[in-house]
Amino acid sequence: MALQRQLKSALLSEPELLEKASALAGPAPQSRPAQVAEDGAQLLRDLCSFIRRFVFLSESQATILSLWALHTHAFSAADTTPYLSINSPEKESGKSRTLETLELIVASPWMTARVTAAVLVRKVDAECPTLLLDESDAAFKGEKEYAEALRGILNSGYRRGGRASMCVGQGAQISYRDFSTFCPKAIAGIGHLPDTVESRSIPILLKRAAPGEVVERFRRRDVGSQAAPLRKRIERWCDLVISSLAQARPFLPDCLSDRQQDVVEPLLSLADAAGGEWPDESRSALTEIFRATPDDSITGQLLADIRTVMDGDEDTPRRDRIGSTELADALSKIETSPWSEFSKGKSLTATRLARLLSAFATTPTTKRIAGSPNHRGYERADFEDSWLRYCPRPGLQSATAPQPNTGAGSSDFPKCHADFGAAVQKREIANTNAACGGVALSVRLQGERSEILEGEL
Repeated sequence: MALQRQLKSALLSEPELLEKASALAGPAPQSRPAQVAEDGAQLLRDLCSFIRRFVFLSESQATILSLWALHTHAFSAADTTPYLSINSPEKESGKSRTLETLELIVASPWMTARVTAAVLVRKVDAECPTLLLDESDAAFKGEKEYAEALRGILNSGYRRGGRASMCVGQGAQISYRDFSTFCPKAIAGIGHLPDTVESRSIPILLKRAAPGEVVERFRRRDVGSQAAPLRKRIERWCDLVISSLAQARPFLPDCLSDRQQDVVEPLLSLADAAGGEWPDESRSALTEIFRATPDDSITGQLLADIRTVMDGDEDTPRRDRIGSTELADALSKIETSPWSEFSKGKSLTATRLARLLSAFATTPTTKRIAGSPNHRGYERADFEDSWLRYCPRPGLQSATAPQPNTGAGSSDFPKCHADFGAAVQKREIANTNAACGGVALSVRLQGERSEILEGEL
């Protein structure tokens, strides 16, 4: 009888066999990308809640810290890494506590405040840790060799392939070696980092908690055991998505600069993989954080203040041309700018102003101002190009000419975004038909459309 059943089974047609196998297997499991997205969205919610238990942060700041913590575990799939510049105007604002909280959930944490330059370079090269550097203000103002080594690591280490060269060996055997500097880094201190490092960082400006703004007391022996399951969830989820992250091409907000877009791309790839509310939340958080950070460069502030003077206000009409001395005097009257004490405690002069503007190939010329033809000064047109390039108005896109994009890859996750609410149309795709153009029009982004700003072109 058993032999007859085996013979009968062998005579089943291929469709019948497939149907029988399907019935035995039961219902098909939920698709992996949708489940991964659901798990990722909840994981980010839990991460935000965990971090805000111990540090007083805005919602946007907590979003970025949570994405960055995920990024440290999926770091191998990224070509760039955003630094976190955790700073505050005064001590006791939560900078060290932020690093201590991150230490429990990031990959391979190395929290330090001071090491030798040789150890710093060699450990980053050998272990590729997540560097959590505290008291950076003291480091950059301390021993010159260490400060320069740290600056070199930070300047080169935000991009894959970054290197720092150091001597190795002794005596007649001395040589040199290139050390890898590419690893995730969070840097905490009072005040701002050097400009070259700041441009590679996402600023997290902390404030001292006011009365009534209470967070939980951080006791490591208790919090560590609570963070362990969360860390394991991060590791499992990142293992599932890491193969797709390398091919991800997330939509990058146009209001960010090219450098900012480079460093935030890995975070946005993770947000898109998590799905739910996170693709929109992450882009809104980054936009809010970067827009709230003023340009600290003196030349950038000078150009912005000149535009303020030329635009006028309720009491002063808009100017199309202005004399050199008049412009210097007007700048010195701006209370929030340094021009009133710029030259050794004295006001900015027309001569010093011309020297600063020469960096932008802008020089005063003889013009007819207020009916007199013998004034040296400037016209609005002299500054238009510099304003567009170095201090565009909020909401303007950069003036980069459109270029063909033939290298955009694809990802498994964007293909599945329709299943869990992410906008498929925002995914970057290859564009081989873009014509070479002149300077792109300046536009302000308004929701899903762009509107030309009349009178600003």
